[in-house]
Amino acid sequence: MKNHKLKNIIAFLLLAIICNSCTEAYPLLANTYEEAIVIEATLTNELKNQEIKITKTAKFEDEGIQTVKGAKVIVKDNQNNQYLFEENSEKYISQSAFQAQPGREYTLEVTTSEGKVYQSTSQTLTTVNSIESIIPAVVTNSNNETGIQINVNSYDPGATSKYYRYEYEETYKIIAPRWGSQKLVVTGPESIAVVQNSSDKKTCYSTKNSTDILLTSTNDLAEDRVNFPVRFINKNNYIIGHRYSILVKQYVENLEAYTFHRIMRDISSSGSILSPKQPGVLTGNIKCITNTNENVIGFFDVSTVSEKRIFFNYSDLFPGETGPPYFNECADIPFNFCFSALSQPPCQGETMIYNIDQNLMTYVSNLGQNYIMVNIECGDCTSFSSNIIPPFWTE
Repeated sequence: MKNHKLKNIIAFLLLAIICNSCTEAYPLLANTYEEAIVIEATLTNELKNQEIKITKTAKFEDEGIQTVKGAKVIVKDNQNNQYLFEENSEKYISQSAFQAQPGREYTLEVTTSEGKVYQSTSQTLTTVNSIESIIPAVVTNSNNETGIQINVNSYDPGATSKYYRYEYEETYKIIAPRWGSQKLVVTGPESIAVVQNSSDKKTCYSTKNSTDILLTSTNDLAEDRVNFPVRFINKNNYIIGHRYSILVKQYVENLEAYTFHRIMRDISSSGSILSPKQPGVLTGNIKCITNTNENVIGFFDVSTVSEKRIFFNYSDLFPGETGPPYFNECADIPFNFCFSALSQPPCQGETMIYNIDQNLMTYVSNLGQNYIMVNIECGDCTSFSSNIIPPFWTE
């Protein structure tokens, strides 16, 4: 899903460049597509192996995103330090851990296997501004939905931050509502057995990352104080049914980076390339040195980052209330476990064995040859999630 959305954003951006804010009607033919390189690079003040992603634009009808392979990627600073990056899966990762330092100027240089050279303008690290708090509160939003609004708060008394971008990673506890201490195994073409079930299939933890571009600015405010609504979760969303955690990252950007990301956000949320919104040409800070006429999409961002994690239970915010419904239908599904073509009611032995073999259903109970099953997700959370407790998790 994330790759599909990124592909659409990139296609929008390329179209904006090609159209160059034309006001005349433009025939959107397939032959207007022009391939361009896309560079996603955010260097931070975290001591870590920094990451850079290099891909190519794709047509709307294309599946997936093409990663640029075999490139030489270097970050340089104005004190003659060079940081080499090496290809790793779908990213380029620095060979050694390093962090952006205040007062230094950093430049990104990418040389492709075809010999094309791309270079960014020099960037300096932004102001350090830490997240003060993350506050979850029960609210009713403009769509008349009741849920939990999660706000991030920070304050820069020097008023030098001003431009902020946010990402979050949410992790939530899942308890399979129809897990039982017994399960069925297939022992032959027409035979099954009830055996002990593992408790490892009862409780799981799922993690998802934000995909939207989340931005805010305090430039027009009297103070450089942020109270930003980073996430809203409807009270009937099963992800908060037990215990929930969110890790929020706050990037302090300069005006140039903020403007680039704001235009990306506006284009991706415009709903249609024929929308009355006309963001114009998206100008990043990366150029092709070997061909100045070539379009390049991307930005080399050097930002300070701050992060904070919180936990809460459903009962903390909705005391005394029944939790939200499970995401999947968990109704009883009866089976007549027999194989005779003359049986009344009809036999369902083959279907039942197939569902057990394919891990599609799980056992609840039986009375003789009459069995009750449920969808696998209802009794075995490992069918769609992980039962490994995250290292940061606390109860």
